[in-house]
Amino acid sequence: MTSPATEYAVSLLASLADAGVRDLVLSPGSRSQALALAAAEFEAAGRLSVHVRIDERSGGFLALGLAAESGVPSVVITTSGTAVANLHPAVLEAHHSGVPLIVLSADRPLEMRGIGSNQTTVQPGIFARAVGWVRDVEAPRSGPVDHEAVRALARDAVGEALGGDSHGPLRRSRGPVQLNVAFREPLSSGDQILPAARPEPVEIPLGGVPTILEVDLEPATLVVAGHASGPHAEAVARALGAPLVAEVSSGARFGPHLVSSYRALLDDADFGGRVRRVVVFGHPTLSRQIPSLLTREGVEVVVVRAAGAEAYDPGRSARVVEAVEVTRASTGSGPSEDAAHRAWVGRWVHTSRRLLEAGTDAVQPGPEDETDAGATDRSEVAAQAEFLRREVQLLRRPVTRRALAEALWRVSWPHDRLVLGASRLIREVDEIVPGKKILVHANRGLAGIDGTIATATGIAIASQRDDPAAGTTRVLVGDLTMLHDVGSMLLGLGETRPRLQLVVGNDGGGTIFDGLEVAATASPEAMTRVQFTPHEVDLSALARAYGWQHVEAATRSELDQALVARYDGPVLIEVPLTR
Repeated sequence: MTSPATEYAVSLLASLADAGVRDLVLSPGSRSQALALAAAEFEAAGRLSVHVRIDERSGGFLALGLAAESGVPSVVITTSGTAVANLHPAVLEAHHSGVPLIVLSADRPLEMRGIGSNQTTVQPGIFARAVGWVRDVEAPRSGPVDHEAVRALARDAVGEALGGDSHGPLRRSRGPVQLNVAFREPLSSGDQILPAARPEPVEIPLGGVPTILEVDLEPATLVVAGHASGPHAEAVARALGAPLVAEVSSGARFGPHLVSSYRALLDDADFGGRVRRVVVFGHPTLSRQIPSLLTREGVEVVVVRAAGAEAYDPGRSARVVEAVEVTRASTGSGPSEDAAHRAWVGRWVHTSRRLLEAGTDAVQPGPEDETDAGATDRSEVAAQAEFLRREVQLLRRPVTRRALAEALWRVSWPHDRLVLGASRLIREVDEIVPGKKILVHANRGLAGIDGTIATATGIAIASQRDDPAAGTTRVLVGDLTMLHDVGSMLLGLGETRPRLQLVVGNDGGGTIFDGLEVAATASPEAMTRVQFTPHEVDLSALARAYGWQHVEAATRSELDQALVARYDGPVLIEVPLTR
């Protein structure tokens, strides 16, 4: 006989699958057993993909990565008690970055709550304001399940995760929701009959009416594309005749208007000082210059609402809009105005390129390498030998942070995925890489180091499952970011082992804190102990313990070879760096 818990679990998972859910992430537990065993049956039937993790915190970020890549809400299933609380970091990131996530938490029935029962706490609303939609479902009793009510509940959960209905001038953001389902004993039974699939996709909410932006008569507009802006930001910059500042994880770091070396130009009175209007997409997080510009007196700020919970408005005075559409000023525009905009953009772009080239990490010829301009008798063979000598000299050099960033950017292409952890390395990449139309992910909602490996694993699994031509997912992290999420390297038996390169810039601690102002005055011993937090972890032994391959790339030649090599499963590429 089928228990009420199992019957309800089967109905709920079937309804979520019919509403478009594809991925379930679960961790083992007693109270959630009906959901877990039903999930296994749905996976065997080819209707859902199931991913098992022993650590709910890791599972939450895996679900985050799956949803960030696919755009489809993923479901993370937990048992009761602290298991639910372990999802909080991933839920916060999903809330602030606008990633659709469904927390399906198993709970004790009402009669067991508030009396000191084991593994029982207040689960509905445990995530506070990070989850805007919560449903606490009473434990199913014997008798027929109201399948239509369950289907409506699943549709609502998916719809709310995708943004829900608009109740004001702006639609609600995408993000996490919680279904808290209580179960009474018997907590499951062996009899499970899956209902036939009844696909009922949930409509994704459309954006609101776009706000009209006129091309300025006197060029003074700048477009800023923060994290997860998308390619539309680049199109708007071209339509406005404006320079484009696009952070590396914006999805807009390409095109003829791109200004890569934007920090120096924003600090320059002849460039940043002339800006009078800024159009902001996404969530800028990687520089102090952008918030400084947006809070400057006399600068009009238009913020195009991003997927996250809050509009980016450091000055609390921006005009926040749902979308924008560009038009010419009502007075018209002639050849002189077009030329003025081309000159405005051209100065930014060309100066940025010169700054980027001037900061190259390539070998520069010394005095002994200079050639007399009048010398004409050097043979072609000797010139080639000299060129090769310099190339070998470059390849034998130790890897710097800049060289690491350049190498990773150089080998990544549109069919690959690049994931950047929250360390000084993402800023290094943002400062130096030119435009390239590749997919870059990062957890920039709260910019924490939590769950980076798990997130990247989810991105790798989703991209390689959905696209047969998908390439490699490379995740660039510092050693502390890697160690913080080392448990996510555990891929259990039967779990997908994607093409994943975990590239670790290992400088033995948190060197990002060397940039704090207090580092110049605080006790070096205290800074080292409580901020730099040095360690001597053997990353090669750690990789072997988790069944990963390990490669050390100490020179640029070794790094280039490691990044393009083929591996049987995930690999940890360790790059020693100096502090």
